[in-house]
Amino acid sequence: MAPTQPSDTEFPYSLTISLPLPTNRLASSALRALEVDTELSPFVRRYFALKSPTPADQALDNEEGKTVLETTYKATTNRMLRVAVNGFMESLGVVLGVMEELDVDVLREESME
Repeated sequence: MAPTQPSDTEFPYSLTISLPLPTNRLASSALRALEVDTELSPFVRRYFALKSPTPADQALDNEEGKTVLETTYKATTNRMLRVAVNGFMESLGVVLGVMEELDVDVLREESME
């Protein structure tokens, strides 16, 4: 069961980050790697979703077509939102760096060149 999103009056500051990735496997891997770290502050909520890149693809509900990692942050203050997103961006940089260096598909593409 997905957690319910807080009301806009309780958490008025929000930001949605959409990260397109080449494949559903990479998007799913990024989601799983990032979701294990819970938000430390009770003043910030974070929600993940895998989406299709276009509205037409979203109507198909095809899992393999879901290549966009969407992260939504909600916070009580703009400062709490900024701090949480900064930490997320650092973690995201690490996850993407590991994917670039160690992902099997990336290694296969480099060896083909």
